[in-house]
Amino acid sequence: MKNGLTTKDRKAIANKISLLLADTYTLYLKTHNFHWNVTGPMFNTLHQMFEEQYTELALAVDEIAERIRALGEPAPGSYAQFSALSSIEEADGVPTARQMIKQLADDQDTVVRIARETVEITSAAGDEVSTDLLIQRMQVHEKTAWMLRAMLTS
Repeated sequence: MKNGLTTKDRKAIANKISLLLADTYTLYLKTHNFHWNVTGPMFNTLHQMFEEQYTELALAVDEIAERIRALGEPAPGSYAQFSALSSIEEADGVPTARQMIKQLADDQDTVVRIARETVEITSAAGDEVSTDLLIQRMQVHEKTAWMLRAMLTS
């Protein structure tokens, strides 16, 4: 590859973006799980909101994985790989609707932190394409965390 990035930088960036991919996929699964299992007076609102969120995450997973491939590295793609790489914790049992909202808001923040750490690496390497992807992901996750937290105020 002669795209202006060193092999070392491409590998380091791909490795870090793989963490983002694992967290995004794990968050997708968790959000989909909550969509299926939410109950209570906010059922309709949360059921619909979670569907919108997991749909967006499903599209993001593909975009993130394709960026890793564009960097010349294999993208992780198994439950075992995602489990080893992800910092998102799975839910125990079926939490209450309020607990679901809190967990997902916190998980959105986790993805933002990983993306922000990765931007430091991509910026230093001059990888504007990865930086742009990460900034877009941070915007989505920050907004989603805000919307979830807004539901917790009462």
